[in-house]
Amino acid sequence: MSRKLSVAHLTAIDLAPAALIRVAAEAGFDGVGLRLLQVTPDSPGYPLSDHTELRETRKALRDTGIEVADIEFLRLTPEFRLAEVLPTLDTGAELAARHVIAAPYDSDLSRLADRLAALAEAAEDRGLRAVLEFFPWTPVPDLAACRQVVEAAGPLPGLLVDSLHFDRSASTFAELAAVPKERLPFAHLCDALVQPRYTEEELLDTARRERLPPGEGEIALTNLLRSLPRDIPLGLEIPGPLRGGETHRDRLQRIHGAALMELKKVGLGS
Repeated sequence: MSRKLSVAHLTAIDLAPAALIRVAAEAGFDGVGLRLLQVTPDSPGYPLSDHTELRETRKALRDTGIEVADIEFLRLTPEFRLAEVLPTLDTGAELAARHVIAAPYDSDLSRLADRLAALAEAAEDRGLRAVLEFFPWTPVPDLAACRQVVEAAGPLPGLLVDSLHFDRSASTFAELAAVPKERLPFAHLCDALVQPRYTEEELLDTARRERLPPGEGEIALTNLLRSLPRDIPLGLEIPGPLRGGETHRDRLQRIHGAALMELKKVGLGS
């Protein structure tokens, strides 16, 4: 069975969900990640609260046959209230999404784990699995801290590794290889240039605007891919500009092809 490849919404964030789904399918992807909630003031979110937009999105899924790999993302802050995000989970369920991504913005890790556990239960009730993603600029800055919180939250939540954040953190390949397979339902893949140290501004700018397709940067993707479960689905999260006169379809085709080439180079096929 070939490995599933999806494209994260941030890769083409100016496309509404229905348009992203159709372009992703034309580019060869098996699925998409949808950003239902706005993350930053200069980047849109698409809550699909309008019935027409939701209907168009569901039709695009039916027409193309691809899936919603994940919806994103829920900030687990000290003020987080589960009841406030249930409509987002309900929308994810209507789209038959597989996962919901949570981000750790609470320095009280015990409370964070409790909130993640509650989110995971609510997600499971709707057919989704909650995953916690770590970011170097948050209270959960690396793989070890993320695994600690996820395991404290019980058996339901998973752990999301993004190649960029893994590279920028103190995480090791040995730690990654030791994570139980059942905690790693999918991973995010991209490339980027590497430097000895980073300011928080540099971390954020690259993460949100300046990633590269696999093979075009300096991240040790071979080691990363070999440390992950062999057939783990991959989401390509690669925000960046269109090149020359290319369209969004052209760019997504280029990214899809780069991912396949990287997997072939590593000896993991597609």
